[in-house]
Parts: sequence; structure tokens; C-alpha cells
Amino acid sequence: MSNAENKALFDTAPDFGQPIAVLKHCHDRIRKQLLTMQNLLAHLPAHGADGEAQKAAQAVLKYFNKAAHLHHDDEEQNLMPMLQATARDADAVLLNELVPGILADHQQMDKDWEIVRAQLEKIAAGDSAELSAPDVRRFCDAYTAHMAKEEANIAPMAKRLFSPEQMAQLGSAMQQRRGITPELPQSQVPEQRQVAVANAVADGVVLADLRLDYGRASLTEADVLDDPIAQFGKWFDEALHAKVNEPNAMSVATVDADGKPTSRIVLIKQFDPRGFTWYTNYESQKGRQLRDNPYAALLFFWNELERQVRIEGKVVRTSAEESDQYFYSRPVKSQIAAIASRQSEPIANREQMEANYDASAAVSGEHPVRPEHWGGYRLEPVRIEFWQGRRSRFHDRIVYVKQADGSWIKERLQP
Repeated sequence: MSNAENKALFDTAPDFGQPIAVLKHCHDRIRKQLLTMQNLLAHLPAHGADGEAQKAAQAVLKYFNKAAHLHHDDEEQNLMPMLQATARDADAVLLNELVPGILADHQQMDKDWEIVRAQLEKIAAGDSAELSAPDVRRFCDAYTAHMAKEEANIAPMAKRLFSPEQMAQLGSAMQQRRGITPELPQSQVPEQRQVAVANAVADGVVLADLRLDYGRASLTEADVLDDPIAQFGKWFDEALHAKVNEPNAMSVATVDADGKPTSRIVLIKQFDPRGFTWYTNYESQKGRQLRDNPYAALLFFWNELERQVRIEGKVVRTSAEESDQYFYSRPVKSQIAAIASRQSEPIANREQMEANYDASAAVSGEHPVRPEHWGGYRLEPVRIEFWQGRRSRFHDRIVYVKQADGSWIKERLQP
């Protein structure tokens, strides 16, 4: 076998069942393109933008205009969030130190690439033989240092911490980003089948068949803390670190005097051993329902982490002092909106709403006063369930139930 054949054999990319190896292979390809640019610096003064120089410039452009961006997306949208959700103790501290710098590197390298790209495009077209050595060195040095940092810290951590299910999840996401049908088990991606139109939704996807198998983490009795509020705080912090979209959003379900339920999304503003607090208009639909039936259920769903938390209990109003403290912490325009709106009541049109706002603003001035009909609710929990998605719908469920003496007992529920 020739040397060329040996080189081709060892350059074969790993499959996406080894996503960390794929990311390392991308680094190797980047290094080759960086070397090509450095070789161009030596080639151009002697040969100009000849055919060989044009092909080299075209190869570099092809890689950094597309493949490099996909590589960055793999890290920013999948690898880093998954690590932040999984890492603990010293690993979490190290990530907190490294991730902001890695993201900043990506942004700076993108800017440096735009400078080099403009020069390479002219070389690729044969229109110029000018390539700035300082620009190329700055770009190459930044990428080299960046990759070394990731290979020394991020890749080893991922190999050590990720479960086989997490590796499969990462590899599947990377394939889909590249428009590749995942070779992983079908349970890793939403199932799509063509069926009769009468049973289908858009593009032939069957509503009943829309499912995604979970596998990012697990939840055992040993994993959870004894105090459910502390456990909620732990998961909430992990949702923040994983950059979950609006981790503070929760569904609030209430029941009216006739037993008819309704639900809506609100934002939690505080949680502590007393319970879970949000603020609203006391005369709204939920306010009226809570007056008739002071029990509610909250639901947090953090899709990125494949987690949900269900909370049930009695709802009480916060003190006037607490409501004041939060009301006056809000922007003045939000304070005026709370005064102007008769929440959940019908109104003729948007123009009337804005007229009401203007009238309230004129009266309130720069220092609005909290109206009596606006304030906080606190749900005092008696039952809190933590749900972690698992493969084959065999999910983990750990529930805490409050006892008469104020203590909590926890147990596993079947999925």
C-alpha cells in the first residue's frame, strides 16, 4: 500500500456514534486549512494567484464558510449546554470559567475570518495575489489556541461525564444539523411516516407518531436532595446554566366554582421554603378562580434538559409589603400597565387599551402607586414531582409529599 493510500485510510472521519471524535476530526481539518493559508503566504510572492493558489484559496473558503460554522453550532447549541447541565463541583466551576471565553473566541474568530475571507476570494478568482501575513497569523494563532483549550479541557470532560445516551443525543443533533439522516436508533429522532391524509398533519407526519425518545440524564432516589425546595433550586440553576428558554416560565392551572379548569403561563418571581410566588391582577380570571377555590397546580417544563416539575398546593396572597416591594422594582411603564388593565375583561379594541394606558400614565406620573387589585400569590406546596425523560418512555419520576408535621417523604412513581 502506498503512502498516499495510508494517509487516506487514516484520514477517514469517525462516525457520529463517536461525536467527540467527530469534533476532534473537525479540529484536524481546521489545522490543515490553517496550514494551507500559511503555505499560500509563501507561494503567492513567487507564483502569484496561479491555478494552484486559486485551488488552495477555494478549499480554505469552502471549509470556513460552512463547515467551521457547523462545528461552532455543535459546540454552542449542543455540547456546551449538555456539559453545563451535567457537570458538578470542580467540573462545573471549570466550565463557568471556560465557556464565556470559548463563546467569545467564536465571535472574534468569525470577525477575523471576514477579513481573511475578503482577501482569499480575490485570490480564488485570480484577481489578486495579496494576502496579509499579520491577518493570517492572527486568525491561525487564535484558532490554534482555541482548539488546544477545548482539547485539553472540554473534550476530556465530555468523554468522562456523558452517558452513552447523551453521546447518542449529541451525535444525532450533529447529524441533523448537517442534513444527514441519523444512523442511530430511530428512537433518537421524531418518527415520521406517510399515512392517509385524514389521519395526518402537515407533511404527512402523524400526530400520534410525533415522539422523541429521551436520554440526556437519569434520576434516582440517591440523586435527589431530601428537601424538595432545595432540589427545585438545584434543577433551576441547571436550567439557567443550560440556557433553557425562559426557565422561569410555568403553567398555572386553576379551577372555577363549577370545577372547570383553566391554565396559563406566568413567570415565577420567587421561590423559598414558603412556596412559589408570582404576581398578577387579583381580579383576573385566575384571581377570581383562586378566590373560589384556593388550590392550584404549577408545571415547569424544561425541554432542553428533558425535565418537568409538577407542584400542587394551596394558594395564598403575599403580604402587602411583599407586593409593594416587587411592584416598585418593576419598570414604571409596567407599573402603569398594571394600573390601566382590567385583566381578563373584554375591551373594544387596541386603541381603547392604549387610551386607558395614556390616561393612567397622566394620573400616575413618574411615581405610580400599587393598586389594591394587584399583588402576589404564593403556592404553598404539598406535593412536588420531579420528572426526568428516559428512553422508551420509561421515565424517572420522584415525588415528594408533605406530611402533617411539615416533613417530606419521597418515593418513586412508575412512568
